[in-house]
Amino acid sequence: MTQDSQVSSTDDAQRAQVRRWTHRATIAVLVLLALGAGRTIVSRMSNAKTLEQHSQESAEQYVRVTTVHAGGATHSLSLPGTLQGFVQAPVSARAGGYLRRWTKDIGSRVKEGELLAEIDTPELDQQLSQAVAARNQTAASLELARTTVERWEALRKRDAVSQQELEERRSAYVQARANLAGADANVERLRQVESFKRVLAPFSGVITKRNVDIGDLIDSNKPLFLLSQTDPLRVYINVPQAYAQLVHQGQPAVVTLAEMRGRSFPAQVARTAGAIDTATRTMQVEVLLPNHDGALLPGAFVNVELAAAPSGVLTVPANALLFRGEGVLVARVDDSGTVRLAPVHLGRNYGDSVEVLQGLAGNERLVLNPPDSIAAGDKVQVVADAKPVTGNKGAP
Repeated sequence: MTQDSQVSSTDDAQRAQVRRWTHRATIAVLVLLALGAGRTIVSRMSNAKTLEQHSQESAEQYVRVTTVHAGGATHSLSLPGTLQGFVQAPVSARAGGYLRRWTKDIGSRVKEGELLAEIDTPELDQQLSQAVAARNQTAASLELARTTVERWEALRKRDAVSQQELEERRSAYVQARANLAGADANVERLRQVESFKRVLAPFSGVITKRNVDIGDLIDSNKPLFLLSQTDPLRVYINVPQAYAQLVHQGQPAVVTLAEMRGRSFPAQVARTAGAIDTATRTMQVEVLLPNHDGALLPGAFVNVELAAAPSGVLTVPANALLFRGEGVLVARVDDSGTVRLAPVHLGRNYGDSVEVLQGLAGNERLVLNPPDSIAAGDKVQVVADAKPVTGNKGAP
């Protein structure tokens, strides 16, 4: 009995010891599992944070921007035109007859009052001869009327004639004087007309056209020559309504010809029409340019470039605009690299740039070629600033 009790006590001690070791092993395993789980969680959290950081970095957009400044923009207009002589007029005959000779041909430079042609006027010569004869006859009648009045005045003093008869003779004398004055005027008129047989240059210039030859029948008012004053020259251009306010009298201009590459001719706006043509919506402008060396020819097709004064209006590159349902927008980038979308109201379109009338104050940084997906609040990385925009290079 005692032996059995001892054996039972030994078994209980062994079982208790096994339970203790088992408990310790379980705790150790749990500790190891907890350490492993904690390490895994920390690693995953670190990986998630790293992944999120990489995702944010990948989501940032790299953009190029340009800075907009106010003022300093020079608008340039290039418009076609045709050169004309400063004074250009047909030289016409004022006396009918036959062309005896011409002294100047096309290309001849003439001075004011220089002889261009002579006309034979046989009918006019006969009319003048008749007028002179009629004048002499009238002068003789006047002399007769004068002597008659003198005789009748002497007779009246002796009461040989009545006062009424004397007054009749005096009236005849006055009428004879009037007839002589009319005859003199007619002779002078015909002499003036006869002087037109000599066709003279009305102003200095170049003969650009000759319409007659020797022996041609010349009618009164028929153009014989076309005379053009080539220094200075003038050119008329039609400025669109959108640019009419930029053009003013005295404004400098430059004239160029396609066939004279590398050479330009300074000019100046002489005057403007001061009104818009309702049919074409343009304003006519006259430009004058010197032509001392005669290099420019009337009738030539030219381009006139006008350098207008700065408008003071902001302009932005055309590739900085966003066209969306809510209107035209630009993407501004602030100092923190955040995108702000701003609506703008546009003015004139110059092709590579556009005027902004409302929506910008100047000095903003605008994204160039913004993607359609760009939105307000996006973070962007600025690669480099483009050249600041101050205005357009030119207007067509």
